[in-house]
Amino acid sequence: MQVDRDASLVTDALMMAVWRRGRADALLRHSDQESQNTSDQFQRLLLDNGISCSMSRAGDAWDNSAMESFFSSMKTDRTARKVYRTRDAARAEMFDDLARFYYPRRRRSKLGNPSPRVFEDQAMQS
Repeated sequence: MQVDRDASLVTDALMMAVWRRGRADALLRHSDQESQNTSDQFQRLLLDNGISCSMSRAGDAWDNSAMESFFSSMKTDRTARKVYRTRDAARAEMFDDLARFYYPRRRRSKLGNPSPRVFEDQAMQS
């Protein structure tokens, strides 16, 4: 992970998702207006992969409430009172939590109580 918040962080994450999941027929990515999300490099990558971009208005925290809730839960569930020896150790644990717990198993009340994976599978079958 880069220490500075720049476009490489979001471009690397997007490319990893496209590589792992394949290119979707229709996909919308919503974000705030931080510089890494509005960079020409990242916007071109979205366009090249057929991903529509949605952004909240500047200073509009309501659009970001779901992500703020997610990060709050992650901090409470995984990182509270924990000290990581390196950034790589912290990154590995966060990735493990997302890939092995949050996405496949953690139920989300906003989705009607299935996990994100089950919700996505159900949406694909509809």
